[in-house]
Order: sequence, then structure tokens, then C-alpha cells
Amino acid sequence: MKIIQQSLSTNSAAFLKGYVRESDSDAQHFKYPAVLIVPGGSFTHISEQQAESFALSFAAQGYQSFYLRYSFESEKRPLMPHPVIELGQAMQYLHHHAVDLNIDAKRIIIAGFSIGGFIVSQYNNQYDQAALLNAVGAKDATELTPRAVILSYPVIDLSLGFPNEPAKINDWVNTPAEGAAENGVTKTNVPTFIWHTADDPLVPAMNSIKYAEALAKHQIDYELHIFHHGRHGMAMANQLTAWNNESNDPHVAKWFPLAIEWLNEIK
Repeated sequence: MKIIQQSLSTNSAAFLKGYVRESDSDAQHFKYPAVLIVPGGSFTHISEQQAESFALSFAAQGYQSFYLRYSFESEKRPLMPHPVIELGQAMQYLHHHAVDLNIDAKRIIIAGFSIGGFIVSQYNNQYDQAALLNAVGAKDATELTPRAVILSYPVIDLSLGFPNEPAKINDWVNTPAEGAAENGVTKTNVPTFIWHTADDPLVPAMNSIKYAEALAKHQIDYELHIFHHGRHGMAMANQLTAWNNESNDPHVAKWFPLAIEWLNEIK
């Protein structure tokens, strides 16, 4: 497995980092599915160690794995839509380099965690819209299209409890309409797997419920799991990513095999 890192823009600190298995001579024509992880961090940082753990977990399931370091609130104001554009640039890179990276370009998954879920849900709504295509410089939507999306304890609507400082919202979006991803769902959103914990103390589970309702309204394939208990930011919910005893929870950890089963069903 080789590690790659690719800058995405000359005017931002965004980059794509990947963990890529190279095909041997007996499997040189085999193409792997890929996952592009968009970590959380409240738009102030990302935990690269946790992002790497996500990537390696997917790699163990046969995925070429990547994560996105997007722009933070200290770097761009208002922040949006820069992270969404950077996600588009990362997707375009994976599509353009699918052969070199041994990727099946029709099976690229995007997985967003916490505030990364806000970026990914917005991207799911916009990947085929002219404004994003033009911002990325894509010739058409095929360069930006994911096969599916995974949202883990996502921020969806900035008015639903996170952030709890109203001034933050002005740093992140230009208008209130930009802060409610459930209102931007269309019939072209891709299949979406969502999970949350019912008593998440930081990002209320209603964020996930609202987005699932919007997907259902537009007849988009989705799967929603609300686990009855768990802290925010449980990540894999196992020893690999646990940051305290409570975040190592075998019940909540079932989200990952459930997501992999779902991905295998829709491939």
C-alpha cells in the first residue's frame, strides 16, 4: 500500500490524502471501489489520526481510501461554499486518475462525519448543479458523481442545535438558506446511509431525521439508523478510535458493518 498526498488548489490549504493498494501482476486489471472521507472538527481543524483510522478501516474492506483536508473557518470567510468546492475538486481528481489509482470510477463513496457531514450533504445536493460544476471546472456531472454517501452523526441544519453560537453561522454561510441541507435535496441525490445516536449532546439526531425525511420525499434510496445512546463523535465506536470508555461501544460500532452490507447491496 502506498500513501499519496495531493494539493487541490493554489489558493487554499486543502489536500487529498490516500492509502492506495497497488495491483500485482495477477490482478492488474482489477479496479477497487473507493471511499473519500470528510472528517469532522467544527470547521476549526480535522483529526488526521482519526481520518487515517477511518481510511484504514475502509481499506480493510477492500476500498482505496482517501480523506479530505478542507478549508477551515480561520482560512475562508464566509467559509461556504469553499469546502464543497474542494470536495468536488477531490472527486474530480479521483475520477481523472481512476486508472492510475486502480479505482472503479463508478463506485466512489463519500463518507462525512459530524461537520464533514454538512459538507457531504450539501455536496450530495449540488454535485450536478451548474454552479458547482463551474466552480470546480468540470465538463459535466460524471466527473463529480459519487455512487453513494455515508453520513455519520452529521450536521445538516445549522438551526437545529449546532453550532450553539449564532455568530458562528455568519462565519460559515452567506444566507440562512445555505445552512439547511435538507431543503436542497433533489431527485438526483445519490443513495445515502445515515446514522446517529438519539441522545447526541452536541449535534441533535433531528439533523439526520430531517435529511432522511427529505430523501424519502424525493424517493431517494436511504437507510437510517438511530442508536439509542452514545456521545457525539464516536467515530468507529471501537478501540481503534475510542477517546474514552464510552466511545468504545460494541452496539454503536455495528454501524460500520451495516454500512458495508448496504454498500454491497447497492453496488
